[in-house]
Amino acid sequence: MEEAQRGHRLRNIIGGSAGNLVEWYDWYVYSAFTLYFAPVFFPKGDRTAQLLSAAAVFAVGFVMRPVGAWVMGIYADRHGRKAGLTLSVTLMCAGSLIIGLTPGFASIGVLAPAMLLFARMLQGLSVGGEYGASATYLSEMAGKRHRGFYSSFQYVTLISGQLLALALLLTLQTGYGEDALKNWAWRVPFLVGAVLALFVFYLRRRLAETESFAKVRQSDAPRSSGMALLRQHPREALLVVALTAGGTLAFYAYTTYMQKFLVDTSGFSNASASRITAGALFVFMLLQPAVGALSDRIGRKPVMIAFGVGGLLFTYPIFRALEQVRDPFAAFALVLAALVIVSGYTAINAVVKAELFPAHIRALGVALPYAIANTLFGGTAEYVALWLKQAGVASAFYWYVTVMIGLSLVVYLRMRDTARDSLIAED
Repeated sequence: MEEAQRGHRLRNIIGGSAGNLVEWYDWYVYSAFTLYFAPVFFPKGDRTAQLLSAAAVFAVGFVMRPVGAWVMGIYADRHGRKAGLTLSVTLMCAGSLIIGLTPGFASIGVLAPAMLLFARMLQGLSVGGEYGASATYLSEMAGKRHRGFYSSFQYVTLISGQLLALALLLTLQTGYGEDALKNWAWRVPFLVGAVLALFVFYLRRRLAETESFAKVRQSDAPRSSGMALLRQHPREALLVVALTAGGTLAFYAYTTYMQKFLVDTSGFSNASASRITAGALFVFMLLQPAVGALSDRIGRKPVMIAFGVGGLLFTYPIFRALEQVRDPFAAFALVLAALVIVSGYTAINAVVKAELFPAHIRALGVALPYAIANTLFGGTAEYVALWLKQAGVASAFYWYVTVMIGLSLVVYLRMRDTARDSLIAED
């Protein structure tokens, strides 16, 4: 009986994780191919100015994430985690399809960036709901003893999505070359993403619902709503914002922005920067389950504190070293060192948030405060970095990341250890 339950749980975790991979692939394709499609959607001009315009649209996608988190968090709390996951992938499919098919600025003028903006808003709604639904689903579906390990697969699949985007970029760079990518081949990954999303839609409709939600449906628990979150769980909501701020800023600084940093600052070619980033992300992905399992043994709090201390001490030196690096292996080692530090946040942040809230409001409680923090800090990371570089004070960004990690460290030191005080165990 126990073997059958374990197999059932594992199948659903794998199914939920596979869908998460495609969701995040679609989200990251935008960043991976920005260097190629920015000139298509925006008027000709300075390269950094075009990247700034594309980064601004990227940030607007993050503005929609709190809206998606609010609407679909409530939807997942009221109608089920499976229903929330299915809706999110539908929106992502539509956004990718629009980007892949929209003509450029030379053909339809300002309508081109407007359509890009609309598509990114749809994707922002999707990802805003995806994080809360998938974090809640994986945390609830996992058993108590291995909750950190299994929930870490949210970032395994998140990073896998980013790696898939980069792998396709490398394939297209090798197979078609820079000219084809700039002219038409950049559309391929968006169309691939739309097709994969249709497959995930089918997959997610076959997932089992979690026991936690089934118990809520049979109980007299209050209905999930934004007002209920603010009235009943204001401290936990603020805690999620605070513990997310430094982690999400560091994550986006070392992933989505790093590829452009290696090109514009370190001087690597587009292809070399893609290879360095992909190699570091692959090792980073493999670390997530190990760090998640470690949190099951020693607690969540020590792991997050390790990230806070490491980020506070080494963020500025790593960025400074990356400015001067010219050897690709040295660049790989530096980027990987930064990502190893960030693993103390990424591997367990989903389960920590899920463990803070009761089941009837868990998806919204995880999603909305997290999305707000991502909008303020993660989504603007690339734009802030490029803006400061254009202003001639690039090093100010390194200090900005350091200070935000330091502020989150204060929160980690003061919060309870959710591994030993989890509300999931009380469902």
